[in-house]
Amino acid sequence: AVVSTQSTGAHLTMQQYASAFHFVSAAINLRPKFAPLFMLLGIALTHLEDPTNAKQAYDQAISIEPDNPITYLNYAIMLFNHGEKSNAAAQYGKFEMYQNKKKGSADPDVSSLVAKLGPILHLGS
Repeated sequence: AVVSTQSTGAHLTMQQYASAFHFVSAAINLRPKFAPLFMLLGIALTHLEDPTNAKQAYDQAISIEPDNPITYLNYAIMLFNHGEKSNAAAQYGKFEMYQNKKKGSADPDVSSLVAKLGPILHLGS
């Protein structure tokens, strides 16, 4: 699954969303209980303008691994970008809760994103 998540991540980074979708879909068939794959599927589907299925992918990731803060953060971003500000704020609140429970330092990219997104979502809720 590591190779599949890295390949999918590379396709997402290079904005090759259809390729990322195909890679992650194949990986899910091999590892259907690996939550990060469903999160990556949600990201790919979001970029492919399929928010309905993206939500299902995020929900599946959360049902498998409910304490992964990054899934909630990505879900919040997707919802916010699709005008669902109250739902985005709820997912962001879950992100904060699980992130605060996590030990260790946060990824600098995540910290930068949170610094920008947090105040927007808190004002909108």
